[in-house]
Amino acid sequence: MPPSPSEPSRRGVLAGAAALAGSGTVLSAAAPSARAESRARPSRPVVFRTVRPFGAKRPVDLTVVDGRITDEQAPEDAEVIDGGGRIALPALVDAHIHPDKTAWGGTWMSRKPADGIADLAAQDVEVFHGQRRPVAERAYGLMAHAVTRGTRAMRAHADIAPAYGLTCVEGVAHARERLRHALDVQIVAFPQHGVVRAPGTAALLKEAARSGSVDFIGGIDPIGFDQALDEQLDLVFGLADRYGVGVDIHLHDRGEKGLTALRGIIDRTRTLSLRGRVTVSHVFCLPGLSDAELARVAGDLGELDIALTTVAPSESLVLPIARLKEHGVRVGLGSDGVRDAWSPFGNADMLHRAHLLGWVDDVRLDSELAACYEAGSHGGSDVLRLPRADLSPGSPADFLLVSGECLPQVVVDLPARDLVVHGGRVVARDGELR
Repeated sequence: MPPSPSEPSRRGVLAGAAALAGSGTVLSAAAPSARAESRARPSRPVVFRTVRPFGAKRPVDLTVVDGRITDEQAPEDAEVIDGGGRIALPALVDAHIHPDKTAWGGTWMSRKPADGIADLAAQDVEVFHGQRRPVAERAYGLMAHAVTRGTRAMRAHADIAPAYGLTCVEGVAHARERLRHALDVQIVAFPQHGVVRAPGTAALLKEAARSGSVDFIGGIDPIGFDQALDEQLDLVFGLADRYGVGVDIHLHDRGEKGLTALRGIIDRTRTLSLRGRVTVSHVFCLPGLSDAELARVAGDLGELDIALTTVAPSESLVLPIARLKEHGVRVGLGSDGVRDAWSPFGNADMLHRAHLLGWVDDVRLDSELAACYEAGSHGGSDVLRLPRADLSPGSPADFLLVSGECLPQVVVDLPARDLVVHGGRVVARDGELR
């Protein structure tokens, strides 16, 4: 039987982290950290000539000054880039990805049978020790590839466990620094092996949180996997409250186990006044709820501004994005694992992920296809607390240019990303990072 949830008090929530107390650097998690939107100094003004925002029939010029779209007249010294009548679309955001685990860019890796999370996590360790390329190199290769496919930002989950120490976090942080001109990255210290069931993990989470090297503290299935609901949540939320980082918890548990854990997350968010600083990933317990049950849970999530992410794994497990948004819930779309021990699939291409979202939701209408793209662009921006790159005056000049007829057709046909722009600078052209 799962442990019974208890109504947490502020003192009770912090008790789980009391042994980890200490002073450290405090980061604001109500908004993205400075690292999450760290851009190089903008180059001179640029005019992207003859582009069609969102597939508009009539081409226009997009003028960029200081990294943002402007409706003012282009300065005389502006650089001019010909868009050739291509469609301009907001750059995409990967709200949930594991770049530290990937074998992307290396030789083929054969997978072995696995029975559940524990087996897969053990295989992660084998892959980690068997890789000739360090985490920093593998993560950089995947993250750079994501840029060439139109990704402007990502929330990267990096494993933290006694088997790795802080190596995965440090590797992803190194890749983030190399790509700071092209990609905004938030890092989650993710306890893939469990917070409680893997002794030593709690101390590593504390070290990561107080060092300022991560933006979020993670958790995983407090009941179904860690089998320590209150102990895990008290510790994770206590560290977030103490060190000013956010929370992003993997919740795969379905049915009452998942709902019990979700209620525990909601209660602690309210008790510790962490409104707007908590994300729950996957949340497989929500899709099967009745409309009335979903409305009740979504009402609490919206009230506390708890964000959710989905990777559109299947029709039965994808989050009901439209209904959640009716309650003000921020919902982002992500890649999850990419060619790692868990799966041979994945490509860190968020346009392809928007396509998969439409596929599993069996959409047909143009408006539905456009909504899939919005989940991969504005939905992710909202989850990461980044300004929307909606091509309007004042918005970040983060966009991609593709050949096509209209946005719905782009979602279906997945054209090449001819040009990717980040902060007004061309960061990828014809699939190559610049």
